[in-house]
Amino acid sequence: MIIGILNSGGDCPGINAVIEGYVSAAYRRGWRVIGFHDGFEGLLPVAGGRRYETLTPNKTHKIRAHGGTILGTTSTGNFKVVTNKVGRRQVDREVMAKAKKTINALGLEALAVIGGSGSARTASLLSEEGLPVISIPKTINNDLCSDSDYTFGFHSAVTVVTESIDRIRTTANAHQRMMVIEVMGDMSGWIALYGGIAAAADVVLIPEIDYDLDKVIECIKARKATGQREIIVVVAEGSRLNGQLVTVHNKENGDERLGGIGNKITQILQERTGIETRYCVLGHTQRGGSPCAFDRILGVRFGVEAVKLIEKKDFGKTVVLNGLNIDNVPIEEAVAHHRFVSPDSQVVSTARDLGIIFGDRNPEEMHKDRAQASTKGSKPARKCCKSKSAASK
Repeated sequence: MIIGILNSGGDCPGINAVIEGYVSAAYRRGWRVIGFHDGFEGLLPVAGGRRYETLTPNKTHKIRAHGGTILGTTSTGNFKVVTNKVGRRQVDREVMAKAKKTINALGLEALAVIGGSGSARTASLLSEEGLPVISIPKTINNDLCSDSDYTFGFHSAVTVVTESIDRIRTTANAHQRMMVIEVMGDMSGWIALYGGIAAAADVVLIPEIDYDLDKVIECIKARKATGQREIIVVVAEGSRLNGQLVTVHNKENGDERLGGIGNKITQILQERTGIETRYCVLGHTQRGGSPCAFDRILGVRFGVEAVKLIEKKDFGKTVVLNGLNIDNVPIEEAVAHHRFVSPDSQVVSTARDLGIIFGDRNPEEMHKDRAQASTKGSKPARKCCKSKSAASK
């Protein structure tokens, strides 16, 4: 049996662990594994060469400890999913035909796709074209909404945030400064919340909890009045300021991406509190480097489970972590909703009892700002996923 594997979208600690688990389990069954380079682009022919290779245990042994991905990846390319005139999602027909030609020429019988929700949707389109696929969720944001308690890469990102804040705290203490740390997460606050708890932050601002800066400033002043030398503020990149998302413009492609909230919050806090304030954007350090032990283990388990699903011919599924066990759900269910922090969850309650400030706004103010934001064209705040895993955290 010949099976394939690729990863698409942004890189993430733990991808190589998935690849190692997948290859190891496949070869124990006497199968051949083909790894495609640079995401779905590896399925397309190139002049004078190819974008795939045979993966063997000799090539993948112990790569679980390595960051990045041995296959390379891309967030752009030819496999953009668009909606046609009748409202159906599809990839360009010519691109899909070239991919099918490669798949048929190799005799591929199944394909595992490591990626986020966009990659999973592309995988499902390949499935509709007759190629059996398995989806393996990948994101440091921990926001893929399914029955999965965690995605690999998340704990590694939280570890980076925690260790970075530990370092930042010492310099903040030395100079009696306030430090604002902007972290990733897209429109979810998992990284900010968990990193803030682990590093004993004073303030955590996340997209799921509308905050009042007046309340935040009042609490900061109160803490400084007790003699506390440093103040640590963690803000998720998707947090809103006065009901609006903060973005930066990409001059190369004209796109807007989340970023810059840390700088703006820093300016306001310094002006309003009189405390010397600095900010730090951790950026891609959260996605780079070796995966932590948890993500190595989860990654190889996901890879092995994908092979087991192929063996059972149980295609069109996404592997998930359900409690202590690896389970699976239909791809459509896994990508139907994103997964967000519930303000009423146990983990938020724990943070509050530890003294972390969220600066919650009054409901009346929240509704007013959301109404104003909608008239200005800002994206509305997304609802929290109601999966059992999100509710329990």
